[in-house]
Amino acid sequence: MTEGQIYKVKDLPLDDRPREKLALRGASSLTDAELIAIILRTGTKGSSVVDISHGLINKYNNLAVLSSKSVDSLMQEKGIGRDKAATLAACFEIARRVSSQQKTLWNKKITSPSDVANYFIPMMKDEIKEKFIVICLNSANKINKYEVISVGNLNSSIVHPREVFKVAIDNDSANIIILHNHPSGNEEPSNEDISITKKIVEAGKILDIQVFDHIIIAGNSFTSFVERHLI
Repeated sequence: MTEGQIYKVKDLPLDDRPREKLALRGASSLTDAELIAIILRTGTKGSSVVDISHGLINKYNNLAVLSSKSVDSLMQEKGIGRDKAATLAACFEIARRVSSQQKTLWNKKITSPSDVANYFIPMMKDEIKEKFIVICLNSANKINKYEVISVGNLNSSIVHPREVFKVAIDNDSANIIILHNHPSGNEEPSNEDISITKKIVEAGKILDIQVFDHIIIAGNSFTSFVERHLI
């Protein structure tokens, strides 16, 4: 290796290594090439994985064009064998499916608790940790974002209203739905569930952000606080 030339990611300063940057600063802080480098994992004898990734981005101009390439097409690129090409293709397909599923949810007007439950049950029914989610609605009662604000084994539903409404305000939400899962499969609200929900509802009144519902996912079933007349 000539002076000043870097072939291995581990030879980079710690703060410049893609995986470390992602862990410390979040995925949004990485360039397209750095994200691709994490997916590809390793370079070649003559080029670091970051160099290979930069070459792909420069050739295809952006991720959208790169994502349309077949495995065979990707394998024609220097430093990309079958394993790397298959990994890239799989990652782009996952991204496409996530985008498609989100658009289905985003474009749907929420008219009942089952609209929300039917979307979240498949992704939450097998969770082993309890998650608390804030679902943000626009003025047309369509979802514009959802965000996990708490993850834990027990009592993760005990969150502070300020955490809930920070998400709502940051996303200019007209209304919100709060949702969490019970990994135990018991769909009955606990005393803590009811208590924190009442606090969140009262805080929403002050902020003029209505809490439409609190939904508990428990396996393949769900409980709506509105349907149970708990809020």
